[in-house]
Amino acid sequence: MTDQLPPTAEGIARAAELLAGGAVVAFPTDTVYGVGVAASRPDRLEALFALKRRPADRRIPMLVGDLEGAVDLGATVDDRARALADRFWPGALTIVLPLGGETQAFRAPDHHVALALIQAAGPMLATSANISDQPDTLGADEVLIAFATQQDELAAVVDGGPVPGGVASTVIDLSTTPARVLRDGPIGRDVLGEVIELAP
Repeated sequence: MTDQLPPTAEGIARAAELLAGGAVVAFPTDTVYGVGVAASRPDRLEALFALKRRPADRRIPMLVGDLEGAVDLGATVDDRARALADRFWPGALTIVLPLGGETQAFRAPDHHVALALIQAAGPMLATSANISDQPDTLGADEVLIAFATQQDELAAVVDGGPVPGGVASTVIDLSTTPARVLRDGPIGRDVLGEVIELAP
């Protein structure tokens, strides 16, 4: 049975406890509801993929509270990353950074519940709280409906009320020079180009 937790200090603490134990938890973000596992428990990624019925070749972004959260995880951060994070985080920008010979996408969501959960539980490997390629969920009840047949796999949802939905975050790749926009989103190329150099 999926627990429905309030967005209080107690509810956040319980969600953090579940994440630390390897559970899958859903929560609100500044766009849609997300679902994830603690970054400290990468062994639980398989459970997240299974819950979403997501192809294993699709990478999972990491949610952090700020750029230092990415640094602490070993990501290579340069002046471009710092300039972008200073300007657009928390917000609708996903930044791809080098990490351990590969790359990892990072985002700091602009939602107080998500940020409180990250502060309590640490960074999270997270994606949208829906079955893969199905509509996004914009409220806790929608999350419960989306995973109604998998309540044993989703430990909890933090009910932060409705979220606005809208366009998925802009994704920019800083593993190359100049940087490349991998997905257009709410933050346009013209605005990004005011901060760093972009590939045509």
